[in-house]
Amino acid sequence: MSVIDKLASSLERRDEAPNQKLAKEIVLSQDQEAINVLIENLSSKKAIQNDCIKVLYEIGEQAPNLISNYINEFIALLSSKNNRLQWGAMTALGTIARERPKEIYTSLPTILSAADKGSVITKDHAINILIALCSLKDYAENTFPLLIEQLLKSPTNQLPMYAERAIPIINDQNKTRFVKSLTSRLGDIEKETKRKRVEKIIKKFNS
Repeated sequence: MSVIDKLASSLERRDEAPNQKLAKEIVLSQDQEAINVLIENLSSKKAIQNDCIKVLYEIGEQAPNLISNYINEFIALLSSKNNRLQWGAMTALGTIARERPKEIYTSLPTILSAADKGSVITKDHAINILIALCSLKDYAENTFPLLIEQLLKSPTNQLPMYAERAIPIINDQNKTRFVKSLTSRLGDIEKETKRKRVEKIIKKFNS
């Protein structure tokens, strides 16, 4: 069977199991040609596009080096009218952020513009990209203010999750700004459970 024949839509399946299985096969075999085929078919019919991007970011989560050379293709998809392709591309970029930090950093205006206009999932993975860059010494200083900017304007439903994800990159140099930004958002959070999650993080860094 060809790579395309193994996709969920080709098998007339509505679940993601075939795509996940294919990703594992490609990772195990280090099949770069199969990845090339998936990339080429990102411009195929919609069902194939959706399956291909799914397989690609599943590969990225397991072996980011296998898809890191396609960074430009993923960035180009951030302007796609197919929402699945857009957030799938952002997911893929998140998996390779530490592999290609220089290119990701250079592309942040495009990435953050897509996040501002995109779905919740698109925003979620843009936050992951910022956190990844903040974990790298060469990019932390310039990227952290961008992360704070996102925290200050993020939907209150997402804020606790974003703040929790950021915990590993908070240090003595940036914790005051982090706590200040979260404290300023407390009044916006209507759901008590979500507010308590943010308060817990504030307490952690104030202790």
